[in-house]
Amino acid sequence: MRHTALRVLIPAALLACKPADAASEPMHAAHAAVAAPNLGASYSATPPPAATLDPSRGVDVGMTLEAYLSPHQEPDEESNTPQGVPQMFRSTTPSLTRAQRDAAGHRGHGQLRFSKDLSRLYIDVKIEGVDARTVNMFHIHCGKPGILGPILIDLSLATDLKAELADGHLSVEIRNEHIVGTAEHGHGLIAAFTAGCVIPSPSLSGLKPTKVSTVAGVAQLALERELYFNLHTTSQTYFGDLRGQIHPIGPQ
Repeated sequence: MRHTALRVLIPAALLACKPADAASEPMHAAHAAVAAPNLGASYSATPPPAATLDPSRGVDVGMTLEAYLSPHQEPDEESNTPQGVPQMFRSTTPSLTRAQRDAAGHRGHGQLRFSKDLSRLYIDVKIEGVDARTVNMFHIHCGKPGILGPILIDLSLATDLKAELADGHLSVEIRNEHIVGTAEHGHGLIAAFTAGCVIPSPSLSGLKPTKVSTVAGVAQLALERELYFNLHTTSQTYFGDLRGQIHPIGPQ
């Protein structure tokens, strides 16, 4: 009798350890789906609305940069003009030191505003303390602080400097032809070193260095902080009277 009861209890215990019945299978299937998603299923999402495009707005002003011009940004005193400098780059009237020009209120503020399509560059400058009748050159050069770099834009090709600066203000519009004209303005060995800025990038044009010839190229150099204003006068012809490194407006 005891053996028979034991045989009945053992199968009952084994039945209690059996896997869940069919009713629980959907729950197991759901867990399996979470653990192993179907990587072959296609992903679908609602795309964002199409961008609003308007080519006509290319003429609007976009990027703006500025410079504050001062005598102390000039890399040296005019009295230290190198001996080998051609006469055309030498002062013809008595010079003032940087400290003397600063004390006399020589200063300036300039802005560069580029159209969004980079077809135009608008330059505005206000100069104080400098007699406009002594101005003989006004350029935008390429170069880092302290460096005398080549001329990228000769503002005299776009306006009459003395007449424009008579009230201390200058406003000009620069296009590609002004940049090309600056690079081609000089002749001979002097022009090779003073006119036009070389594009620091590989080129398909051959061994001859390729110079910046577009407003777009000017914008690129400006973003790289490689441009500066330099106002030259009869008394500060070589190094210049006022210089201002050009930077993007706002905290950087």
